[in-house]
Amino acid sequence: MNLIQYFRDSRAELGRVSWPTRQQVFEGTQAVLIFVVALTIIVWILDLVFSNLIRLALP
Repeated sequence: MNLIQYFRDSRAELGRVSWPTRQQVFEGTQAVLIFVVALTIIVWILDLVFSNLIRLALP
C-alpha cells in the first residue's frame, strides 16, 4: 500500500465516522468539568482532615 492510497482510505473512513453534535460535546464537557471540580473539592477536604490528624498526632 502506498502513501497516497493510505490517505484516500483514511479520508473515506473519516466519512463513515459518527461525529457528536455540538450539544453532545457541550454536555460531555460540562459533565467532565463538574466531575473534576467535585473530585478536587473531595481531595482538598481529605487533605485538610489528614493534615490536621497528622498535626495532632505529632508532638
